[in-house]
Amino acid sequence: MRSRARIVLTGFLVGGFFGLLHLILTFSVPSYSPSSLLSSVYPPALHYTRPDHAPLSTLPRANATFVVLCRNSDLAGIMSSVQQMEDRFNKRYGYPWVFLNDEPFTEEFKTRLSTLTDAHVSFGTIPKEHWVQPDWIDEERAAQQRKSMSTDMLHFIPYAGSVSYRNMCRFNSGFFFQHELLQPYRYYWRVEPDVRYFCDLDYDPFAFMESNGKTYGFTVALEEYRWTILSLWDTVKEFMKESPHLLPDNNLMSFISDDWGNTYNYCHFWSNFEIADMDFWRGEAYTKFFNFLDQKGGFYYERWGDAPVHSIAASLFLRKDEIHFFGDIGYRHDPFQMCPQGDVWTRGRCSCNPKETMDVGVKSCMAKYTKANLTDAE
Repeated sequence: MRSRARIVLTGFLVGGFFGLLHLILTFSVPSYSPSSLLSSVYPPALHYTRPDHAPLSTLPRANATFVVLCRNSDLAGIMSSVQQMEDRFNKRYGYPWVFLNDEPFTEEFKTRLSTLTDAHVSFGTIPKEHWVQPDWIDEERAAQQRKSMSTDMLHFIPYAGSVSYRNMCRFNSGFFFQHELLQPYRYYWRVEPDVRYFCDLDYDPFAFMESNGKTYGFTVALEEYRWTILSLWDTVKEFMKESPHLLPDNNLMSFISDDWGNTYNYCHFWSNFEIADMDFWRGEAYTKFFNFLDQKGGFYYERWGDAPVHSIAASLFLRKDEIHFFGDIGYRHDPFQMCPQGDVWTRGRCSCNPKETMDVGVKSCMAKYTKANLTDAE
């Protein structure tokens, strides 16, 4: 027993060390001035400028909603997120909210959330077939993989043994936009519990997306945990070989691959913040793509996340000018954040520290995103 306890303790210590090392490397910011570093991340041609906007009273609303996936136990965290969103933006626009849960929401949850906004609020339960592990998954194989990932002492693998987390990733990858409460809407803004919105928005990101032909918007780009998606890129390459006609010429392949698609560099958009067009997820290319991935079973045999799945799809099937970096929406989802810089920080009355931003971290992929935009424009 002492020997077994010593092994378990050693595993926790090693795992904790690598986890701490990952966070330090990911969020470390050099000591020199942020402005000099950002000039290399954002060349002058791609400096972010706030979109032109008319007075609020004259702006038409887009066909859009906020969407929240959470549980009853997330009440305090999601109340904080909703209150910030209302105060920073939505109190002037009144976009509706859709809350989804794999179990029915309690009356207390519905009452307390509804008091935070004057907008329409809907609460829905996710169909079982969209949430639980499908019957065709080999549970013995999946359980063995979860055990292997959980006991891996060399690599930090978040949620390695969690089935519910895998259910969530699969649902966010292929099913949330199919929910009946989201059918009336085209655009969505994904909101998570316990996040921070640091800056005021005096324009409508939904209307900006619609009027400028944007399909996918993000704030943070970073590297994925590679040990969760070991076979994902081989599966993607297999799909690309079968369906090359779905890839436009001017896509963002060079954001996600440094060698023209031979390997994946693990860059992805952090999908806990997304402003996007659900018509893209509902369309031919993504539907075929998700179904292909789903049949491979990687959501359960490994731990494929919706972030790399969404990001790879957006980078492959959209033109680069259909993807937008919202550089003025200060955002934090622990442990990472994006804080606007310069005049944008001032005009937005941002409460974050401009020096603490994921854009310039060691594990950030913003430099690759910027380079891809410049080189692919040729």
